[in-house]
Amino acid sequence: MKIVQMSDALANKIAAGEVVERPASVVKELIENSIDANSTWIKVDVKEAGLEEIKITDNGDGMAAEDCERAFLRHATSKIRNENDLFHVRTLGFRGEALASIASVSRLTVKTSQGDHAGTFISLEGGKIVEKKKSDARKGTEITVSNLFFNTPARLKYMKTIHTELGHITDLLNRLALSHPNIRFEATHNGKSLFKTTGTGDMLQVIAQVYGMGVAKKMIPIKQETLDFKVEGYIAKPEVTRASRNYISTVINGRYIKNIALSQSIIRGYHTLLPIGRSPIVVLSIEMDPILVDVNVHPTKLEVRFSKEKELCHLVEETIKSTFRKTSLIPEMEQKPKVKKEKSIQHTMDFSTSTPFNTGTNFSGSSTENFSPYRSINQSASTGMTGAETEIPYVEQKPIVEEENIIDRVEIEETTSNNIEEKDTKHEQDAKEAPERVPTMYPIGQLHGTYILAQNENGLYMIDQHAAQERIKYEFFKKKLGEPINLSQQLLIPLTFEFSKQESIFINHYKAELERVGLFFEEFGHQTYVIRSYPKWFPNGFEEEIIREMVDQIMKNEQIDIEKIREEAAILMSCKRSIKANHYLNNEDMFRLLEDLRTTTDPFTCPHGRPIIVHFTSYELEKMFKRVM
Repeated sequence: MKIVQMSDALANKIAAGEVVERPASVVKELIENSIDANSTWIKVDVKEAGLEEIKITDNGDGMAAEDCERAFLRHATSKIRNENDLFHVRTLGFRGEALASIASVSRLTVKTSQGDHAGTFISLEGGKIVEKKKSDARKGTEITVSNLFFNTPARLKYMKTIHTELGHITDLLNRLALSHPNIRFEATHNGKSLFKTTGTGDMLQVIAQVYGMGVAKKMIPIKQETLDFKVEGYIAKPEVTRASRNYISTVINGRYIKNIALSQSIIRGYHTLLPIGRSPIVVLSIEMDPILVDVNVHPTKLEVRFSKEKELCHLVEETIKSTFRKTSLIPEMEQKPKVKKEKSIQHTMDFSTSTPFNTGTNFSGSSTENFSPYRSINQSASTGMTGAETEIPYVEQKPIVEEENIIDRVEIEETTSNNIEEKDTKHEQDAKEAPERVPTMYPIGQLHGTYILAQNENGLYMIDQHAAQERIKYEFFKKKLGEPINLSQQLLIPLTFEFSKQESIFINHYKAELERVGLFFEEFGHQTYVIRSYPKWFPNGFEEEIIREMVDQIMKNEQIDIEKIREEAAILMSCKRSIKANHYLNNEDMFRLLEDLRTTTDPFTCPHGRPIIVHFTSYELEKMFKRVM
């Protein structure tokens, strides 16, 4: 006989290999049980990053004596009664594998009580009960896991350093605290405080605890609700970014999850506001009917599957976009807090009657007599939040290239289409509803022929002139490229392409798909094709690049994303045709550029996500010169 049934002890150890990957996995499973038990306070004490000991204490419902012993049997659960319950899971745990798996690879003790009479104490080793007795009547549960993987040394040798394992535990505690701001969490490591939250239900307080007060001050609340979903949480301003998507926290019905499509929809919501290669800090809590989500697709219940994924992703993306369209995103240069000194009086001279700075001076030698900038900065100190740490916006460095004509007014056919996408119209409407997202700014000069210096009653502004015109031209080209794809441009001299054998196979196989978007490939010898016409929206000079991009998309995705190609074409054109660094402008050109920028949908970053405007408030300027203390 070759096939035998495994013993429960062996089956539990195999299950532990899936559920109990590392000490953080134990912390996760035990805390989730505490949350399911309606705890409002949970304390986590670990020694040597959990490899020596993990103790979880809560004030939850507790367990009766018979339930406590039964809880360590495999697949023992209070959450599921029949298969229909799997489609209405409202708890974090439900399979009944965690306690049995953890106990099988450790020495474990549990002390629990429902608070109305004496509690229960049970000790297990390798999954077997070695002691059972009564305990005190404090309501709640205390579970201590010692010598993790003591009987599976092969697993133990794959553990990382203490700092690495502790990092996983800390990250987990952050996620759980963000998912449940109404629960007070405390954590210690080797007796020293590691983490603590208030449990008041205020998510922003938890964000401040996890990421710092400086980040919390730059978070924007979002909220949206449909018949199927309720979305709320906080998104960081685009100036606050990180190099990893690990700072995006998505919570579904109180469960922290990872979902690629959902993370991508968040990134799309930021659109061109993010620098290339950077990710935002986002905490998103989503409530939905449990029947719309399947959490039973992964041993750790970290990955889930949605039945209305496209609808949810669209809602998240549009909610983030609409929030940004109503918010001013100009970074302010705040000063770091200083050590408090004794109060002193600063005497200042009154220059209010002096002649204002001559803003008519320009750097290109042209006259600006008709130009009337704002007279002077308002000298009254405006109040604002100071003392917070400011993260320097990430800026992608690019080489200086030869400059082109100032503010090149590119002439494109003025044939407009009635089918311009509705979302572009909506963006314009939103921009009109909130015109003061960028106030009127009056140029006073240039720095190194690269940055425009401007002022108004709110202080001083620095504007990257290349990034500003990139944004203006990007939105201009994006709108113009929105013409119907069935309008074709006939060519006097056809374009000739040579493709690899693999590319040729895909072109021939997906010929109908390519023709649907206006590309008619005509074979012209071995692996050679000619194109005699292409869609009218193709920008001059980029035809071959776009056609090859379409072929690449067919090979990767078996379909063509016209929106993505138009987006990339608009970005490319805007960059090529914008004024560059080391180009001096007169005041009239600068003022016109700033006014054009104010009319754009997203005037805060260029299409690559680099910041356009930096603001120094009047109060901050006065602090720099010690005019206020």
